[in-house]
Amino acid sequence: MNYQWYPGHMTKAKRMMQEDIRLIDLVIEIIDARVPLASRNPDIDELGKGKARLIVLNKADLADESQNDVWAAYFRDKGYYTAKVNARSGAGMKKIEEVIREACREKIERDRRRGILNRPVRAMVVGIPNAGKSTFINTLAGKACAKTGNRPGVTKGKQWIRLNKSVELLDTPGILWPKFEDQLVGKKLAVVGSIKDELLQPEELALWLIEYVREAYQGLLAARYQIEEEGDALALLAQIAEARGCKLKGNQPDYPKAASLVVEDFRSGRLGRITLER
Repeated sequence: MNYQWYPGHMTKAKRMMQEDIRLIDLVIEIIDARVPLASRNPDIDELGKGKARLIVLNKADLADESQNDVWAAYFRDKGYYTAKVNARSGAGMKKIEEVIREACREKIERDRRRGILNRPVRAMVVGIPNAGKSTFINTLAGKACAKTGNRPGVTKGKQWIRLNKSVELLDTPGILWPKFEDQLVGKKLAVVGSIKDELLQPEELALWLIEYVREAYQGLLAARYQIEEEGDALALLAQIAEARGCKLKGNQPDYPKAASLVVEDFRSGRLGRITLER
């Protein structure tokens, strides 16, 4: 299938962000650590040109820890400040304000030289749908400031959140981009939940995921589902359906049910810590 999702509110959100960027000192980009490249909106680099940049690898607890380190180093080499966090549990969040101050040190020093004291750093929080922007803001603020949900498209408008005297955050809606040049990017975003499930075909996603996991994380499927990792991806999905009791009348495998199970096991981390990009 063709993976794409670009509802009208995303066009409006992008235009709003372009207008607000002049007020901003720092762009905090929340990405999904399981798909560090696919979850980066290419429009953000153009939008944030000339601004301090911080890339937050969120959901790091669901991703392969060795790959988290590799990707953090990759982004630092590109000139970005980086942080690895699990915004939901709070892991890694205590360091964020320190990284924000470090990223904006030049701005803070410049203000001080001009006699401007106590002007807060203004940071725009951006990212694709369901990357965890609102959860990140709420955890950082220590209270529920931004609306959250484990599905894409929850945040529809912008809102300012004052963390303290030093930092103000601008929450923005998650935006994708109008056309995926590489459909594999769309497939990865669909697997991690950044495209509405109603638009997807779970069997196609599960078959791709099974093939990837078998190759990159040998033995993980066997351990989780008590199956043999032999045959093609469809044969493995049939084994998973058998092992999990996903059956139709006539004892036939219920492929859609088994596929949804595999995708949900990946998203929740029950399948293991997996990074889909290396």
